[in-house]
Amino acid sequence: MALLEVKDLRTSFFTDAGEVKAVNGVSFELERGKVLGIVGESGSGKSVTAYSIMQILAPAGKIVGGSVKLDGEELIGSGENVMKTVRGNKVSIIFQDPMTSLNPTYTIGSQLMEAILLHTDRNKKEAYARAVEMLQLVNVNEPEKRMKQYPFELSGGMRQRVMIAMALACEPDILIADEPTTALDVTIQAQILELMQSLQEELGMAIIMITHDLGVVAQMCDEVIVMYAGSICEQGTADEIFYNPQHEYTKGLMRSLPSASTAGTRLQPISGTPIDLLNMPKGCAFAPRCDAAMKICIEQAAPRVDVNADHRSACWMCVKNQIDNGTIEVKGGEVNE
Repeated sequence: MALLEVKDLRTSFFTDAGEVKAVNGVSFELERGKVLGIVGESGSGKSVTAYSIMQILAPAGKIVGGSVKLDGEELIGSGENVMKTVRGNKVSIIFQDPMTSLNPTYTIGSQLMEAILLHTDRNKKEAYARAVEMLQLVNVNEPEKRMKQYPFELSGGMRQRVMIAMALACEPDILIADEPTTALDVTIQAQILELMQSLQEELGMAIIMITHDLGVVAQMCDEVIVMYAGSICEQGTADEIFYNPQHEYTKGLMRSLPSASTAGTRLQPISGTPIDLLNMPKGCAFAPRCDAAMKICIEQAAPRVDVNADHRSACWMCVKNQIDNGTIEVKGGEVNE
C-alpha cells in the first residue's frame, strides 16, 4: 500500500470574479522513501496541491472533491483535530520564503521548541536538547548561539536550514518542500539540496519536491508530475520525463532548459502566457500556446494514455503518435488502449 494516495483531488477558490479551479482532478501515489517531483510554471497548481493535502488553504479556498489517504486513512473531511495530529507529526512542509515563514518576534530556539512541544510528549529541557540536535543535523554552526538569535540575524541559507530542522524535528513520514531554494543563491541552493538528499537517505522519509527548476528534479526525484492549469498533463519516472517527454508542454519546458549541448545558442521559451483559470478553453488548456496544436486540441481535452508502464501523458500529439504506431485505436470517437 502506498504511503500517500491522492485521487481526483479538486480544489477551488471562490472569488468575486468567479470560481477558480486551481486543482482539477489530480491523482498520484507516493511510496515510502521515494522522492516525487511536481513541476510546472507559476500558477499551475503545484503549491495548492500541497496545501490541499495539508489542509492549510486560504479562506477563499475549498476542497470540492477527491480523496487524500495517508497510510490508508482518509484525510478529506476528517476534521481539524485529526489534521493537527497529521501536520508536523506525519507530514511536514517547508515553505518558499523562510523569512516570511519564521516569526520575526521570537527567537529561533523558541520557534523550534514550540513545534517539538506541540507534537511530542517531551518537556522543555528535552525539547531544547532536541532543537539543538536538529540544528546540528542540518549543519547550522554554533547551534546553541543560534537558538538565542532572531530570524533577521541569520542569512537566507541559514534560515532555510532552520525551516528544514523545524520540519524534521518530529520525524515525519512525508516532507513537502515547496520550492525550498527559490530565494537562495546558486551555491546555497546546492548545499540545501545536498542536505535534503542526505537527510532523506538517513531518515528514510518520502519527499514531495515542488519546483519549477528541472535541474532540481533531475538531481533528486524518482518520479515526476508535470502540471499545467491545475491538471496533470504528464507523469512518469524521472528518466521517462527527461528522455522521452510526450506532452508538448513538457517538451517546451525541456527546450527552455540550458545545458552543455545548447551552449552559445538561444534558448526557446514557451510562447504566450499561462492560461487564465477563470476563462479555461474548451479543449486542451495548453492549446493556445502550443505550436503543434490541432483542431481537436481546441475542441476536446486529450485523454490520459499509457506511454508505457512507467509513463502517462494527456496530449493529442501523443495519442496521434500511438495511433500511427498501432499502439492504440479510436472507435466511435473514443480512444481504446
